[in-house]
Amino acid sequence: MAPDRVQIADEAINRVASNGPGIYTREKSMVAEKEVEVERDERDIRKKQEFKGKYVLWLAYQSIGVIYGDIGTSPLYVYSSTFSSEPSYDDLLGALSLIIWTLTLMVSVKYILIVLRADDEGEGGTFAIYSLLSRYARIVRRDPREESMVKMERVHTSDLRWTGKSARTFMERSSLMKLVLKIIGVLGVSLVMSDGVLTPAQSVLGAIQGLNVVKPDITSATIVGTTCAILVLLFLIQPFGTAKIGSAFAPIVIIWLVFNLSFGIYNLVHFDHSVLKAFSPYFAGAYFVRNKTDGWRSLGGILLAFTGVEALFADLGAFTRRAIQLSWLCLAYPCLLLAYIGEAAYISHHPGAYSNPFFNSVPPGMFYPSLVIAILAAIVASQTMITATFQLLSQIIKLSYFPQIKVKHTSKIFHGQIYIPWVNWLLMVGTIAVTAAYSNTTKLGEAYGVCVILVTFITTNMVALVALVIWRLPLYLVVPGYLIFGTLDGLYLSSALTKVPDGAWFTIGLALILSSVFILWRYGKENQWRAEAEDRIPPSHLLTGVLDNDAENEKPNSHIRLAETLGGAPVSRLRGVGIFFDKTGSPSGTPTVFVHFLQKFQAAPAVVVFLHIRPLSTPTVAPEDRFSVSRCFQRTSKAVALQDFYRVTIRHGYRDQVLTNDLGLAIYEEIRNFIIHEKTGVTPKASLPEVHAAEVGSDASDPASSDSSSDTPPPTLARRHDHQESVRESLASLQAAYEDQVVHIVGKEQMRIREVRNARGWVRRIVLAAFLFLRSNTGSKVANMNLDVEKLVEVGFVKVI
Repeated sequence: MAPDRVQIADEAINRVASNGPGIYTREKSMVAEKEVEVERDERDIRKKQEFKGKYVLWLAYQSIGVIYGDIGTSPLYVYSSTFSSEPSYDDLLGALSLIIWTLTLMVSVKYILIVLRADDEGEGGTFAIYSLLSRYARIVRRDPREESMVKMERVHTSDLRWTGKSARTFMERSSLMKLVLKIIGVLGVSLVMSDGVLTPAQSVLGAIQGLNVVKPDITSATIVGTTCAILVLLFLIQPFGTAKIGSAFAPIVIIWLVFNLSFGIYNLVHFDHSVLKAFSPYFAGAYFVRNKTDGWRSLGGILLAFTGVEALFADLGAFTRRAIQLSWLCLAYPCLLLAYIGEAAYISHHPGAYSNPFFNSVPPGMFYPSLVIAILAAIVASQTMITATFQLLSQIIKLSYFPQIKVKHTSKIFHGQIYIPWVNWLLMVGTIAVTAAYSNTTKLGEAYGVCVILVTFITTNMVALVALVIWRLPLYLVVPGYLIFGTLDGLYLSSALTKVPDGAWFTIGLALILSSVFILWRYGKENQWRAEAEDRIPPSHLLTGVLDNDAENEKPNSHIRLAETLGGAPVSRLRGVGIFFDKTGSPSGTPTVFVHFLQKFQAAPAVVVFLHIRPLSTPTVAPEDRFSVSRCFQRTSKAVALQDFYRVTIRHGYRDQVLTNDLGLAIYEEIRNFIIHEKTGVTPKASLPEVHAAEVGSDASDPASSDSSSDTPPPTLARRHDHQESVRESLASLQAAYEDQVVHIVGKEQMRIREVRNARGWVRRIVLAAFLFLRSNTGSKVANMNLDVEKLVEVGFVKVI
């Protein structure tokens, strides 16, 4: 059911000018707080999708085809990356013990059981954690367009433990801490996206190089060419969506994991079951004691056993926590454990087998089937990072760290599954360029893994804050967990950083470039919001109604003027309906384009509509719930001329099309229905002619006449006549304006950088110039709006930032 339409009384909100003209602060009274609560429509707030039964199983199945291609193909190369020479039995046990406990602690315990709970309304990744923190603490300034769509859940200070209270206070009061959180949140996204360029090249190139096993004379040019062709095909199928791609890829990954499980059991039974004692962490500790620095350096190879874990969290928005937990704990985790155990059992009895552990340990007669499935699984591994990149970029767009580019939802059932065309093609170009530049997996491998462990380290720190501030856990529970996972992250990170000079500089450098772009855009948007705030004037502070007490007229003539603070000049009325597009949709604000239209022309259309289009994260919105109409001014005798000012909000799903040539007609009909409902109490369910007859001629249209037992006397015939006449006049005025013309008026905002003549000012000018360049090349163009161009007007104005 649609929420009740409400009027926000100007008396309930006392606005005081501050920080220059046009900037208003709100002094909240009890009435104001109550009204603000009513303003927020629950439909506008993003909510987590919850699934049960067959849908969870379906999502778990899809997640297998998307998430586990990367981490699932690690048995192909972990042992060969860890050892550079034949390992001793004790070293083999030590490496196996490290793999077992890393998969258990880093993936199963940390990510599957803990980190997946730190989601922001179903979305995952480091930036989702940052967004989650921003809803429980005042650490970010939000886009005015998004404020009404975010549910703030900041708890009262008295409800927090001392540690949580201290952590939140420090975050909110420290500018440095806010900056650090912003940077690491953005850096986490950038690192995953850098891996999104590298992983498809690494996995597909590695798969095609596997053909060397059956055809040793295959040339490098053939391998690179075939890899590029497969990559192009992989990116071409992305528009089909996560559900279809995941469902198609899932059988490949399932067969691959079952092969690993079966081969592991076979090797364990036939060769050396004694490797099972590697489940004791003693062997992992003894490995470091025995090998010292070399053992620490070899962690860069062990690290490859859980590459893809960061995408497991980032892809949460496309699936659900239950689906991922189910697919990991019931399938991927046991299969991978037995794969590594079986390989260790085979290597312990076959010298040299560590160099190609998977194919050397394949049971007799299974080489060619396993080769085909291994190649297909390695190709599928690319999907993990592609999907993660789409998910993460959509998050930073919502918090205004990147321009509003086109995001397509690919499923009517699972709302979080998306596809971003522009990013897809950029990723394709990037991966092909990396493939051509590196040409083999040995070079690419040097750049691989550092991003993964950096993201897991950032995640550990941010989840610790979530545990204190949001989950409100006691310090004695948070600190031990933080020390355990922080130590593991630190060990792997310090080892992985030794790869930086050999190739990891590429992914880190790419991540820093991406982070700079994101932060630059956010800095520019914050300056833009400050400049636009000067025009956030309530309608009652902009216009006023005036009665002309001319003795010759039986009825006083009402007209409008600018407010006294703006000069008090009369405002002439133009023919037709003017639909002014409102970016923010604030129920107590005025569209910037209308403010500048009024300043330039000192005129307003006969009927003024402030139109705000609000997208919701659902496939569609029922037509009867799509429109909300209210008046911009209270109905008073002086404000008669202001009664033709309306505020219309259109809520639509991602599959709805609202900007059509019939938009003016739809708005006209909704306002007409609103007038009938407002003045007669009749809900216009029937056709418009029938409702019109009811409201002007039937006694049933008057609520007072329907209760003959009431003590209140019935209205006089004169009052009834005046009431009906008022309805007729309002409808006639609206219809006349609509028949004259309907004009859609949009703002064309240009930015000019403020002159500041010092070193800091020049740096600021360069940064903002870069922002304006990006803005001019990514903003939506009026020509792209699906409206009749003959009825479209663009009003230009300049803001100084």
